Amino acid sequence: MWLTVVIICVAIAVFLRKYVFTTPGPAPFGIDTREPLKPMVHDMKEKNKVLKQGFLATKVPQNLDAVVIGSGIGGLGIAVLLAKVGKRVLVLEQHDRAGGCCHTFTEKGFEFDVGIHYIGDLLEHKPFRCMLDQMTNGQLQWEPLDNPFDQVVIGPPDNRRYYPIYSGRDRYPQELKKCFPGEEKAIDEYIKLVKKAGRSVWLLALLKLVPVPLAKFLVWSGLAKRFSYFFKVANRSLTDVVNELTENKDLRAVFAYIFGTYGNMPKDTSFSMHSLLTCHYLNGAWYPKGGASEIAYHMIPIIEKAGGAVLVRAPVNRILFNNAKEAYGVSVMKGQEEIHIHAPMVISDAGIFNTYEKLLPKELQATPGIQNQLGMMKNGEGGLSVFLGLTGTKEELGLKADNYWIFTENNFDELVETYFNGPKEESAKSVPLLFVASPSAKDSTWEERSPGKSTLSLVSFAKYEWFEEWKDDKVTNRDPDYKDLKQAFIDSILEVVMDVFPKVTRDKIEYIDCGTPITNTHYIGAPKGEIYGADHGIGRFSPELNATVRPQTPLKNLYLTGQDVFVCGFAGALAGALTCGSVILNRNLHLDAIGLAKRSKFVKAKKED
Repeated sequence: MWLTVVIICVAIAVFLRKYVFTTPGPAPFGIDTREPLKPMVHDMKEKNKVLKQGFLATKVPQNLDAVVIGSGIGGLGIAVLLAKVGKRVLVLEQHDRAGGCCHTFTEKGFEFDVGIHYIGDLLEHKPFRCMLDQMTNGQLQWEPLDNPFDQVVIGPPDNRRYYPIYSGRDRYPQELKKCFPGEEKAIDEYIKLVKKAGRSVWLLALLKLVPVPLAKFLVWSGLAKRFSYFFKVANRSLTDVVNELTENKDLRAVFAYIFGTYGNMPKDTSFSMHSLLTCHYLNGAWYPKGGASEIAYHMIPIIEKAGGAVLVRAPVNRILFNNAKEAYGVSVMKGQEEIHIHAPMVISDAGIFNTYEKLLPKELQATPGIQNQLGMMKNGEGGLSVFLGLTGTKEELGLKADNYWIFTENNFDELVETYFNGPKEESAKSVPLLFVASPSAKDSTWEERSPGKSTLSLVSFAKYEWFEEWKDDKVTNRDPDYKDLKQAFIDSILEVVMDVFPKVTRDKIEYIDCGTPITNTHYIGAPKGEIYGADHGIGRFSPELNATVRPQTPLKNLYLTGQDVFVCGFAGALAGALTCGSVILNRNLHLDAIGLAKRSKFVKAKKED
């Protein structure tokens, strides 16, 4: 028996050395491409020359190496990685501007971000920060949020409790202990478990990089759970874990509050996913200086410099396959004309459901490999966003560079379940979870760009089915019943906001509108209005799923990138791009990012000596 174990371990070590720890392919991070900071461009007409390049067949570069479907951060990320090793990549976006959930829009003089609220893990010389610096040639700047960066607000208006969440690996638990005296043991144990699970996420990436037989063996043998605490506790719910730690219901709620970032009830949330997100913010939170459009604005020129392009108003209606079932390009609809674009590789950032259910021929969609992956995933919950344009500066309105998570009470599972299962008209009157942030207060360039104005972004969740009957209406002129339902959500949400932010009054509101799940379907192509891709429930984090859903699809020359390959959010989608790039370039880019951070730290230390 022991001989068998030794042989297996040696075989695994050989595979790991060959496929994970060696890096034979070209290196996107091999050269430091950071440039001295250039003056920021605030004129949106100038920025739109980069962000809103409309599709024409004459603009398609010749001799493409790859076509990417979708310009979210997963699509732009993989395009930049390939461009950095000389690949000519075309990115196609169905919306009228690039960026996916990183795009912005302007109404009545107010610029609104649609998906970037705050990003963690951006300390200098950390892998994530160093990677982003290289992927934007050092031009993307980040502003730290206030500390505390989050405020958890629990309870009805007459009994609201406020719990500040501080960044800092020591300060985070210290401040929680001040709020909950006598709960020191529970808080320490929570932090210990979160860090233990978060640190062992490496195996999630590894299962997607090693050959399929090895990945399946790691799962079948149970070694995946033995090697990684992330997978060991992946099937445990957030509710179960925090309920074991304490009887204090408010503390349980504070431990679990960030579940709103990915949209699953705590009882349906994997503790591993929750740990990953909590660890992401332990060292602080940041916001892109100049707003979210800066991200795409500084990535697109890198793609273009390598001979590629990012073109918008380019809806891909199908992926092209030859008789050998190999992808060889895409078809784009230009009015009533179908334009074929050929490339030896197609990479989809459109999400697993759009890619498999809408862009594949029916006969390929029905193949066992595709159906197996679809059967493992399900759609996430729809997102609901309210955008407020306000008269007044941040000081006049009492707005800060932080976020508020507002809950009607501390029994999250019961609250959310009642909300989702209730009649839509009643649920609209009592939204149990609300995220509130002021993008304008987080951005030091805002006052220069929009003096005397401020914005608030309000985010929650809503069922796609509540709005589905109006999905085919003209987006700017939907049925009056749809508008009435939207207004009901706006009214109930606004009542909460004005209570928590007393200086935000109705006479200060210049602009207000609401984006529903069908709004998300129209603008970002989300099939069920979800903003975080496929569902992030407990099943999403099983070793079996993560060994199966990989950048390589069952169809040759077709790859997946973005949130559905790894996890949700900005960092998760970029990790999906990094994983996809690792497979295509035959090089472990996750390890390259770590090596990049070490070099950066060494160079700085040497300069300071």
